[in-house]
Amino acid sequence: MTKRPALIVDHEKLRYNMSTVTGWCREAGIDVAGVIKATTGMASVALDYERCGAKWIASSRLEQLERAKAAGVKIPVLMIRVPMLSEIADVVRVCEYSLQSSIDTLKAASEEALKQGKTHNVILMADLGDLREGFFEKEELADVAKYVEEKLDGLHLAGIGTNLGCVGSVKPTEEKMLMLADWAETVEAAIGRPLEIVSGGATSSLMPLFDKVMPAKINMLRVGAVVYCGPAEDLRTCYGREEVDVMSDEAFVLEAEVIETNTKPTHPIGELGVDAFGQKATYVDRGRRKRAILAVGRADYGDIGDILPQLEGAEVTMASGDHTILDIEDCREELRVGDVVRFKLKYSAILRLTTSENINIEEINF
Repeated sequence: MTKRPALIVDHEKLRYNMSTVTGWCREAGIDVAGVIKATTGMASVALDYERCGAKWIASSRLEQLERAKAAGVKIPVLMIRVPMLSEIADVVRVCEYSLQSSIDTLKAASEEALKQGKTHNVILMADLGDLREGFFEKEELADVAKYVEEKLDGLHLAGIGTNLGCVGSVKPTEEKMLMLADWAETVEAAIGRPLEIVSGGATSSLMPLFDKVMPAKINMLRVGAVVYCGPAEDLRTCYGREEVDVMSDEAFVLEAEVIETNTKPTHPIGELGVDAFGQKATYVDRGRRKRAILAVGRADYGDIGDILPQLEGAEVTMASGDHTILDIEDCREELRVGDVVRFKLKYSAILRLTTSENINIEEINF
């Protein structure tokens, strides 16, 4: 019997999504780095990516990459959060590749690689306006690339990359991809050879691929969100792309148990202050409606908008850290205490659920 609340990971559906994405990219001459950070680095997910044609396993967390290698992943691993100086020794020890955006960190990485008798591969990041990591001027990027090429014997300059659609919400348009291709050509002229990698961003950078405007120079994407969520997330939710509708949105499903059903008012009664998270909420008075309380809460999945009930007519209306309130007035199916409700999940919910010690993770079809 499944212990609930439970996160059900269907590896067959997950591999279908992975194969779909790697297939799209392969047709465009693009290799995929499979990003596992949304699953808190589940090693089984990394192995799925490897089976489905990913060329790298990527994460922003070093311990996740180390876990993937311990599980038997044979393809190179890539650190996609630029490293802290304090972790350089471990980054060089564990990772074949890392993203870099600081000359001080590059020098330290080279020194450490020489100590370990290795050559460490680096991808220099270009900030094209999203204002996360990366060199902001093309000339500076080219100068640093030349310095790495000529002076840092412990490093191999594998390529350049960028990040878009993150902290600054900048779309990966054709213009931005052409800009990255131009920066890559400038770097190649500075070092006198072709780059192996030009990394055009993450899941959102599938948009120019779908529109067939991706420059041939771009040959790597770092993909995670759409593989885990399918139409429930990112390209569908944020950008309205119908292409992802062929993918499964049930690779990760939350199951939660009903612990109370009752008919109650929809507006709290009494003088209102703040909720369990210190926020002033707004409530809509819809009269008395039937509802169910589930034994899972925001401490487990985050925002109520990130879980999508599969029960027709049900709506998540409120939650505390440990309880979720489901309006079931319009449901044809009657819920009783002990029944189980299933939820499709957005990216943030998967990230939080895989870190929660209160959630049982059940893997099927592995």
